[in-house]
Amino acid sequence: MSEEVNNAVVTESIPPMGIRMIMREFKKDKLAMFSLALLLIILVSVFIGSFVIDQDTVMRVSIFDKYAEPGTVNSDTGKTFILGADEGGRDVFGQLFIGARNSIMIGFAITIITSIIGVGLGIISGYYGGIIDNILMRIVDFVMILPIQMIIIVFVTIIPKYNAWSFIWIMSAFYWVGKARLFRSKTLSEGRRDYVSASKTMGTSDLKIMFREIMPNLSSLIITNLTMNFAANIGIETTLTFLGFGLPSNVPSLGTLIAYASSGDVLSNKTWIWLPASILILVMMLSINYVGQALKRSADARQRLG
Repeated sequence: MSEEVNNAVVTESIPPMGIRMIMREFKKDKLAMFSLALLLIILVSVFIGSFVIDQDTVMRVSIFDKYAEPGTVNSDTGKTFILGADEGGRDVFGQLFIGARNSIMIGFAITIITSIIGVGLGIISGYYGGIIDNILMRIVDFVMILPIQMIIIVFVTIIPKYNAWSFIWIMSAFYWVGKARLFRSKTLSEGRRDYVSASKTMGTSDLKIMFREIMPNLSSLIITNLTMNFAANIGIETTLTFLGFGLPSNVPSLGTLIAYASSGDVLSNKTWIWLPASILILVMMLSINYVGQALKRSADARQRLG
């Protein structure tokens, strides 16, 4: 009896296979380990900082502090502009934290929504084939030939009471199609394997075969696609905001800070406004990509071991 209890304790103390695979891959790849640590530090700092910082205070216009340089102290409030001020005298340091939080949350929300739709419809289309596949793929083909960027800009312009969630749903409505096509093709090949035929013979339901048997075998591709798209969606949001068709002007974003660089004077002489946001985007994207590659390798190793 005591031996069984000891074995149970030992079993419970050993991390699950997937976690051990991930830990092993990160230990082997020092760059991925550093990227993960750096990414966690950035995320924790951004969300704690944006929670502490008052957005209304940060976005308050102060004409006398226009283009204040880093380290300047406001004579009235005694506030120090750590990273200087923009053309409206707004604190760049506070905008950097709040803008990073908004960009990260928007990129994450778009990634999750498009992945759920794209992966789900892709697996269903590839598994059933026939008329279901034809209908879903014709919808995908139609959406893919549309000038998506122009349509997004039109929606952003005409939607009343436009806000961050409006932007998320507009983006999600168009950016799931690539995922659906990718996972449909992978499901077509997986659907021909012996374990799928065996499950059908045993009477396993289609839902279980698709999402409990086929989808785990696509885990490495799903992980890679999620991480790459997370970084890409942050980039798309900041790009559209830079062009003036992203978030509303009263909502801070990394793109709104970078947009100041459209002025030649700011680009060359007032780098404190746009450079921190540009560096932060670059560091986050590189970190996310390195972490995604390590997760992909761990998922591939787990699949090889069964």
